Parts: sequence; C-alpha cells; structure tokens
Amino acid sequence: MTDTPVEQMTFEQAMKELEAVVGQLERGDVALDQSIALYERGAALKKRCEDELKRAEEKVAAITLDASGQPTGTTPVEGQ
Repeated sequence: MTDTPVEQMTFEQAMKELEAVVGQLERGDVALDQSIALYERGAALKKRCEDELKRAEEKVAAITLDASGQPTGTTPVEGQ
C-alpha cells in the first residue's frame, strides 16, 4: 500500500493498488487486523475508480458531433 491519499490518486494508480490489495487478501497471508485495513483501503480504491470512470463517461457523453460525425465541441455537463 502507498501512503498517497486515495482521493489524490489517478485512476491508474488506484487500479494498480486495488489489484495489489485484492492479491494480498486472496492469498490470505495477512493478520486479521491487516486484512480489515486492506479491505477498507480496497473499498475506498474501488470507489475512487468508479468515480473516475463516471467522470470520464460524462466527458465522453458531452462530446457533440456534426452531421458528418466529427467532434465539434462539448455540451455543458449538468451540475458544473
């Protein structure tokens, strides 16, 4: 695990650490207290990844195309 706060991680960083956490938990070679801490960190990492994916999907959905299918800009995303 890194000391980087989850909310400051990029999608790629969070995904990589989440994979490491899952690997440790699957091996089962950690103490119960450490397993609980890993599970909590994993849950936070999973949420970070989901939030980043949602943000990316919203950006893609906001791209507007002209009649020939070429990008012409973006539409404002609600709530921003």
